[in-house]
Amino acid sequence: MEHICSHFDSHQANATSPVRFVRNVHAADPAALRELVDPGRVHSALYTSPEIFELEIEKIFHSSWVYVGHASEVPAAGDFRVRRLGTQPVIMVRGHDHVVRVLMNRCRHRGAAVCEVEAGREKFFRCWFHGWTYDNTGKLVSVTDPEGYGPSFSLDDHSLTAAPRVAVYREFVFASLSSDVPPLEEYLGQAAQMIDLLVDASPDREIEVSAGVHKTVYNGNWKLVGMDGYHPHYVHASVVSMWQRQADSGIGATHRADPFDGKAKTFTRDLGHGHAMLDMREHRVEHFSDYEKFLRGVTGGTEYINALQARDGADHAKLLLAIAGDPHIGVFPNMQIINNQIRIMVPLEAGRTEVLMFPVLLKGVSAEINTMRLRQHESFYGPAGAGSPDDAEIFERVQRGMNAQVDPWIDISRGIGREKVESDGTIIGHISDEVPQRGQMRHWLKLMTKGAEIE
Repeated sequence: MEHICSHFDSHQANATSPVRFVRNVHAADPAALRELVDPGRVHSALYTSPEIFELEIEKIFHSSWVYVGHASEVPAAGDFRVRRLGTQPVIMVRGHDHVVRVLMNRCRHRGAAVCEVEAGREKFFRCWFHGWTYDNTGKLVSVTDPEGYGPSFSLDDHSLTAAPRVAVYREFVFASLSSDVPPLEEYLGQAAQMIDLLVDASPDREIEVSAGVHKTVYNGNWKLVGMDGYHPHYVHASVVSMWQRQADSGIGATHRADPFDGKAKTFTRDLGHGHAMLDMREHRVEHFSDYEKFLRGVTGGTEYINALQARDGADHAKLLLAIAGDPHIGVFPNMQIINNQIRIMVPLEAGRTEVLMFPVLLKGVSAEINTMRLRQHESFYGPAGAGSPDDAEIFERVQRGMNAQVDPWIDISRGIGREKVESDGTIIGHISDEVPQRGQMRHWLKLMTKGAEIE
């Protein structure tokens, strides 16, 4: 393991940089974009510029792999969920052939949305403008007044448009509006192993995303929702303090030994491709006894522990149980797995984002264990939760501050002089270091300037 050396000095950079007022930049100019990203700082225009936001939609959300949903959300033929790929409305649907597809929610006639409800089960999608009707595989099955079309008109040529690429990893459904993307597992890289930690925490190696969704909209940029181990002691100070006093809750048991303490064996990891992780594995294994004691007190808890030990052996079972289905990862650009939930970030505007939070249930465990997981999710992320309002408030304060252009640079240099590189190239840092932010910005810049020669 070797150290990364860097001569970047954020204080010196701030002192010597001239004041620059940037509202709208020439976002299509790669050279202009490169000027906005330094090794340890980025320009606030990345978060406030409508022009940059529109280019992000094109270059990132419409040209990369994007998480759409979990296959367990559409378990039966005809089940569907309406989602978005960037700004494009799509339907994730399981067809009558049981294949999960991602279809454009747009009639092939005059462009009206064919599905106006968020979720349900349908054999057919009917456009209410002129009555064109599609089956749940997207095939056009009928048009009204067909005599108005010539003999060359073919129903087969007018199916709902499918996303050019759809791939599934462990029932996580990803899609891309571009056919020019690498294989999904290659794109996920190390993040795939972290998804495994969640799925394999189930005795059946299956999870269910069937308990509903919590939604929140905040007035801030989508990139603000990141892997940040620096903020819990400040933004969530009261919650962290409460967790450490709660001996009778699972979330309290996993946080009694503070993972965000400077002495804890916890790290930030840049997993490549913009993916990142707050790595608490070693810390939680070391302090597993607290959570194990709690879990054995839940109906079915001992049976759950025994099942994983019999399947995977004591050591790996201990890791899966200690993580408790929380690998704490971000999969660029729009998915996170944090604290019993899968989270989707939906960019609406440069300064407006919707977050969808889906609690995760484990197949093969007792109802009491899954109920406990739901209560933990609700306590922090629910409408009356102790954590989500904190995050939304601080994101909005950050966005307001970024609109002040006198000092437009955002510092992400924390820990830049103490990063280490593992043998596989993974960059790691202290739990409070901004390794994830720097990794995200490196990949962001790569995608935003893709196809342009470096001058």
